[in-house]
Amino acid sequence: MSEKNMSTKFNPASIEEGRYQWWIDEGFFKPSGDKKAKPYSIVIPPPNVTGKLHLGHAWDTTLQDMIIRQKRMQGYDVLWLPGMDHAGIATQAKVEARLREQGISRYDLGREKFIQQVWDWKDEYADIIHKQWAKMGISVDYDRERFTLDEGLNKAVRKVFVDLYNKGLIYRATYIINWDPQARTALSDMEVIHKDDKGAFYHVKYPFTDGTTFNGKDYIEVATTRPETMFGDEAVAVNPNDERYKELVGKHVMVPLVNREIEIIADDYVTPEFGTGMVKITPAHDPNDFLVGKRHNLPELNTMNEDASLNENAGKYCGMDRFEARKAIVKDLEDGGYMLKIDPIVHSVGHSERTGVQVESRLSTQWFVKMKPLAEKALANQKTADRVNFIPERFEHTFNQWMENVHDWVISRQLWWGHRIPAWYNKQTGEMYVGMEAPKDAENWEQDKDVLDTWFSSALWPFSTMGWPDTDSADFKRYFPTNTLVSGYDIIFFWVARMIFQSLEFTGKAPFRNVLLHGLIRDEQGRKMSKSLGNGIDPMDVIEKYGTDALRWFLVTGSTPGQDIRFSYKKMDAAWNFINKIWNASRYVIMNLGDMQSAPKLPAKDKWDLADRWILSRLNATIKQVTDQFESFDFGEACRCLYNFIWNDFCDWYIEMTKEKLNNGTEAEKADTKNILGYVLDQTLKLMHPIMPFVTEALWQDMPHEGKSIMIADYPVVHDEFADEKSEEQMKRLIELITAVRNIRNEANAPMSKPVDLLIKTDDQAAADMLLANADYIKRFCHPADLQIATDTQTPKLAMSGIVTGAEVYIPMAELVDLKEEQARMEKEIAKLEKEVQRSEKKLGNEKFVNNAPEAVVAEERAKAVEWKQKLEAAQARLASLQNA
Repeated sequence: MSEKNMSTKFNPASIEEGRYQWWIDEGFFKPSGDKKAKPYSIVIPPPNVTGKLHLGHAWDTTLQDMIIRQKRMQGYDVLWLPGMDHAGIATQAKVEARLREQGISRYDLGREKFIQQVWDWKDEYADIIHKQWAKMGISVDYDRERFTLDEGLNKAVRKVFVDLYNKGLIYRATYIINWDPQARTALSDMEVIHKDDKGAFYHVKYPFTDGTTFNGKDYIEVATTRPETMFGDEAVAVNPNDERYKELVGKHVMVPLVNREIEIIADDYVTPEFGTGMVKITPAHDPNDFLVGKRHNLPELNTMNEDASLNENAGKYCGMDRFEARKAIVKDLEDGGYMLKIDPIVHSVGHSERTGVQVESRLSTQWFVKMKPLAEKALANQKTADRVNFIPERFEHTFNQWMENVHDWVISRQLWWGHRIPAWYNKQTGEMYVGMEAPKDAENWEQDKDVLDTWFSSALWPFSTMGWPDTDSADFKRYFPTNTLVSGYDIIFFWVARMIFQSLEFTGKAPFRNVLLHGLIRDEQGRKMSKSLGNGIDPMDVIEKYGTDALRWFLVTGSTPGQDIRFSYKKMDAAWNFINKIWNASRYVIMNLGDMQSAPKLPAKDKWDLADRWILSRLNATIKQVTDQFESFDFGEACRCLYNFIWNDFCDWYIEMTKEKLNNGTEAEKADTKNILGYVLDQTLKLMHPIMPFVTEALWQDMPHEGKSIMIADYPVVHDEFADEKSEEQMKRLIELITAVRNIRNEANAPMSKPVDLLIKTDDQAAADMLLANADYIKRFCHPADLQIATDTQTPKLAMSGIVTGAEVYIPMAELVDLKEEQARMEKEIAKLEKEVQRSEKKLGNEKFVNNAPEAVVAEERAKAVEWKQKLEAAQARLASLQNA
């Protein structure tokens, strides 16, 4: 490979161009089909077809792709199944917003035409998502792609609904539910976001109907934040133990403005200390009031339409929007003398997660899942061998807590986009039929107009995508249960928990072995990215500037399971610089491999010098650490390990050391060095491939290799024979010595181009022999005019010096050295070393540390203590000699 064939700078656009399509065309993303290989499967958390993917999706898919690419290289039969979610209310809200801009509503179009509009939206955004997936380099098997509304999944959804219904776990009932007046649909508790809104407590007179007086007044005082619901009042409640109001229980008062009589009742629900201790009960418009109403057999009078305008039960306010009605009612209460006072407050109010409008509590007939039996099964499973492992572990507590306190799940939605509920009502008799298919005499029946909550279908995702309910499906038998789910911690309740209980109920198994939960991506100030703040960042813009590999590297290096990360352009610059470093190091190696025809092979072990033994031992340790850290999903640590090996060990030291042999060695030495260089680069690129797929493929293709693609090459494995602690220790000493000389030169303003005499004194003959054997490296990196390495040499007084492990370094520079400055420098060095000795002695003097820390950690600390003491003694001796000069 000649220099002209490789750019001198990493250019992501040129190396990414066409590569993804080539991987697809070659079929590298498909399972191997090797029946002897262990299967490994992941189902993608299906993105909503509501819009483009954001940085959170990029993070999510990068983590999955890393796992999949590594497992593929390790020889597993890998399936990564892609797909998208129809996202019921979210997608319908987007399409309705688009229609509103055109001045029309879904009702103008009708159900069929509106649904076609949503399918058009789905096709538009699915195409965008596919392009984004390609840009991110994710290696999913597109032949198995699914959509939550496709026919196979629809069949699974119907079966689950019908089976749960037949088991008595799905029921239809009238309850107070969260209602979105814009989308005109029920919401589950988790689809409601509470925000602080400005409001008021309106203190209103409710007059007695029979001339009763209380505390000298012919009325009671009731406070409410929602006067527009007062027309649905059916009682006023007090606590039965509240002595103030005992005589009032059973009396009647008048609802202002509509002159309707209601009774004063006693119920434990009322807190005597809160407000006046009197609460109006509106069973059709408040969940707690609903329960009170059930206990006292109160009527349930609904005063609102689906769009939150007031209905005929609100008298003259009929047809008014709820907030406009509130203003009119307050004015009329004031004009009529009913308003006692208005106290402004800020209170927490529920808003629809999807449309943003204020949610209403509304009496409605809905479909529910009875959660307790399903939750109990999920909790019990966590105590078995089939348990789901949460990473980080703390999220298992979050999961258990939710399951222990779960409420019945309202699953019906008054939408048009989604899975229709498989229930039909007889047009003549009203009889209800629930089944997989419509009744045979379909003309006599009308299907339920509601659709299912989008989470109902996505809860089945891990097994419905594999062919279930056909349990003989090849994919279901081979790849289910899946191995790992990667998801944000914010949807444990929405999705993760529901997948677990539905899978246990219908397959008898947990849907996955591991759940890796990551956090949210925030801006540089730590704020959540949002449209309102205008701080969102499009991952495609980042890729345009830095390349996919740099974005992936940033996302992974900032990654600690369960923690949020902050996006930073400074870190993106650092990511690009790191890849550029890899590019230039690879370019150096590839240029030196020249016309080598076959993949690099290691020479015999007796041909390895210290630098060779060291780099192969460091490579081996890196392979072990990275493999272990991938296994425990600690990708941030894996990346730090790779960074240190590539930047420090390989680029800064080993590559520089090879220049000595490549320039001055024999032909045999040159050939051996090239092979070791090539071997280390090959293994390093393979370690990096799951994280940086594009640049590693490009570089691997440019060097001699075996196989079609790096992504199906063998992942590096640990070779016990490469581990060489002795060589690592010796190299550590050599690097420390070279660094000390460079530091002395810097302090003395003596550039590397200026030869200086170098004297290395050691009392250890083995250390002296090692340094002598590697004198060529010392000469190359330190550029001495004269090099002396001895155990019995006289140390010069007028010299700059450094203390390293097992040796002292002297550079006689009489004309440059100021004796007082050198003494001051040594005094600083001694102070630093004394602190290290004290720290180490304190640690070793701590019984808790010595008794509880792993044996290897304690032994390492003891070795450090000896090393610090030796350095301190040498520095003190040096200072004494300077003071006597």
